[in-house]
Amino acid sequence: MDLRIFTEPQQGATYETLLTVAKATEDLGFDAFFRSDHYLKMGDVDGLPGPTDAWITLAGLARETRRIRLGTLMTAATFRLPGVLAIQVAQVDQMSGGRVELGLGAGWFEDEHKAYGIPFPKEKFGRLEEQLAIVTGLWETKVGETFDFQGKYYTLSDSPALPKPAQDRIPVLIGGHGATRTPRLAGRYADEFNMPFASVEDSERQFGRVRDAVREAGRRPEDLVYSNALVVCVGKDDQEVARRAAAIGREVDELKENGLAGSPAEVVEKIGRYQEAGSQRIYLQVLDLHDLDHLELISAEVQSQLS
Repeated sequence: MDLRIFTEPQQGATYETLLTVAKATEDLGFDAFFRSDHYLKMGDVDGLPGPTDAWITLAGLARETRRIRLGTLMTAATFRLPGVLAIQVAQVDQMSGGRVELGLGAGWFEDEHKAYGIPFPKEKFGRLEEQLAIVTGLWETKVGETFDFQGKYYTLSDSPALPKPAQDRIPVLIGGHGATRTPRLAGRYADEFNMPFASVEDSERQFGRVRDAVREAGRRPEDLVYSNALVVCVGKDDQEVARRAAAIGREVDELKENGLAGSPAEVVEKIGRYQEAGSQRIYLQVLDLHDLDHLELISAEVQSQLS
């Protein structure tokens, strides 16, 4: 079971804070550092000093880290044109020596689009499907050949399809709760399917749908990685769990119900239930980015039991 650190910088984080967390992620033996791709805070936080751009952040971290994988959960298809996104991700992959992964979603948070003048189209899923076809198609085009695409939303003509990533194939993550279209897209394009903030039962059900869609696409279900994203709040005792829950504005009982919370033993047990449901990787949503002791505890008392 891989454990990855997943951050939400729109809630308030500087690049230096993210760099500190990424270096701790690497030093403590976690598999990867991922971040959200949002430009506006959510909920009752001030969000200061303001948003950071996901791919600019990952470009910086690509040069400051050496081992961990780097990626997004999820880049919004509404934020970037697909050709530009393909160039950005390929360049960061080169800068990292081949450690980048691309989580790509349709985009959903209308308020952040309004706040920064980003168009928020009604038909987002069709755009996402075309972006997946274009981004992967550009990367797969052989050097010296060109790429063309004629879709409802995007048209590319005689593209040199450059630059190429360092990896032969950048892993593409697709995720979500949708019962039909999401599994179909994952079946065609995904290297990993991620189920965000869902129960064990809902995860098992969705993983089954995705496996069926992968077979229908002529691929092998075992060729995909199946993962979950869950908020994490671990403490050596009840008092420490309560303190960490209060620091992120959450209740302990709610966190235990909807995430990974409690003692290391409780968290290991619940991760085991997700593993039995088919999950191979957990993205730990860390909301207090200044509590590095939290990461050290998870590494020493949770990750060590899963290795």
